[in-house]
Amino acid sequence: MVKKTLFLLLRTGKRSPQGTSFHVLLSLWGHLAPTRIEIQERTHTHTHTHTLPLSLSLVQLLLLLQTSTGGETPLTLAVRGGLLQNVKLLLEHGAVPHNTNSKNESPLLLAVRAASYQMARALVAHGAWVEQACRKSWTATHEAARVGDADILMLLLRNGGRVNQRDATGATPLAVAAEHGHFHVAEILLNCGYRVNSQALNGESVLLDAAGSGNTACIQLLLDNGADPNLASSGGQLPIHKAAYAGHYDALKMLIPLTNKKSIKEAGRSPVHSAAEGGHTRCLRLLLAHGFDVNYRMNNRNSENYRDSRRSALYFAVSNGDVECTKILLAGGAKTDLDPLCCLLVAVRSGRYDIVKLLLAAKANVNCFFTVVSDTVFPTALQYCLKDEVMMRLLLNNGYRVESCFLCHHDDHGHPEDDTDSKIPVSTSKFCDFMSLCCLVHLAGTVVRTLLDYVSRVHICSKLRGILERQQEWPEVLQMLTRPRALTHLCRLEIRKRLTLRKLNNPEVMNSGLFPPGLKGFLLYEELDLYSRDPERTT
Repeated sequence: MVKKTLFLLLRTGKRSPQGTSFHVLLSLWGHLAPTRIEIQERTHTHTHTHTLPLSLSLVQLLLLLQTSTGGETPLTLAVRGGLLQNVKLLLEHGAVPHNTNSKNESPLLLAVRAASYQMARALVAHGAWVEQACRKSWTATHEAARVGDADILMLLLRNGGRVNQRDATGATPLAVAAEHGHFHVAEILLNCGYRVNSQALNGESVLLDAAGSGNTACIQLLLDNGADPNLASSGGQLPIHKAAYAGHYDALKMLIPLTNKKSIKEAGRSPVHSAAEGGHTRCLRLLLAHGFDVNYRMNNRNSENYRDSRRSALYFAVSNGDVECTKILLAGGAKTDLDPLCCLLVAVRSGRYDIVKLLLAAKANVNCFFTVVSDTVFPTALQYCLKDEVMMRLLLNNGYRVESCFLCHHDDHGHPEDDTDSKIPVSTSKFCDFMSLCCLVHLAGTVVRTLLDYVSRVHICSKLRGILERQQEWPEVLQMLTRPRALTHLCRLEIRKRLTLRKLNNPEVMNSGLFPPGLKGFLLYEELDLYSRDPERTT
């Protein structure tokens, strides 16, 4: 009980339940030469510090108690509580200043973390080891660099602190100061002889850390002291990449003229990738304005860090659902088909109508294939929107090859009458096989009904017919299959076929005087464009 009470008092001070630490301590006071202990009484609005007499015998008893149930020592508890007088009292009566708590944190490290110069000075004066390595080889000097306290740092350096001391990751105090943007601390460390181009175990330089903080004063300080802006990390990252990813516009502006193209090529990725990945439009515009290639493809080493093996900057923007970055990249001439998985398929799969519209307007191939997961006769995009009629019609209106959905070998009438490319590999999955999957069969009626709005006369195979006959849409589907189609419908299909998708998807052609508004809307299926007709989706 005495042990628990003493630790509780050191941690919380006077504010404790009736009959516990504070009151028990009163009953323990003896008649020996008194000293004084500092306690805190906390209210909702203020913290009041008091000093009360404590007998020497109790101090000695306290020092015999090495750790509390939480793994703290009396000294670390006093430091954590910010109680300077208690710290001095314990040190004066023999507390060991380098005994750590259960987290391997020394009293000096905790004092520095609290930015308490007085406690740090008291600990150093009583023999605390300045370069004592705590958890992951982190020292008090590292902590002073993180906190950014120049006075404490000077205290440590005057008492044995080393500027080039590394933690478990190879980071030095200067790297820590640069990462947190502490200019004055970085200046002190550089003046003490720090090697400005030293690198951590992962190859990251101090300048790279400073670029991540965005502190232009720190960056300029390092550059003035010889920091190399073309020194890449083990992963191929340069300071310019870090600044672009973090969105530090001014830092990026400083680094652009200092970074050479050879270093970027060796890194295997462009800062355009980094800006797009971070979603920073200003940085993206800045890089493109300085001539960085919008279609630069990441090398294999960088691409393999992503499960989808992405290569382009546009892919980052699309996969992030970032409309603004997508617009900027497309306006800068970004190609939509530079990745193993086309950007359009990523947007369709994510249900991003706005980005799909942008990509289609930029001539993305609506009939692209991705055969890694499933090799189908029909273009892949349809697989990702079978439950989404809005997305499905967005694709169909922009030239999705619907006829391919009715190609199969199940019977003699499994092909469109006017289809000339009817040779299909046996190993590929047909639409009828795909829709027969137990998880999709209930969608067959709705999907086929929608598809029939975009073809003339087609034959459905016996397998697909068997599926459709069990669907509520079957009567309407049967009527569309057996009765002649409307002349206006057939005319639209024929005109679209003769115009070709390249012209249909070209705004300059369609907005020219050749097509009156009514005819243009008719050819572009405006009456079937569910996305544009919904104001909530387009706002």
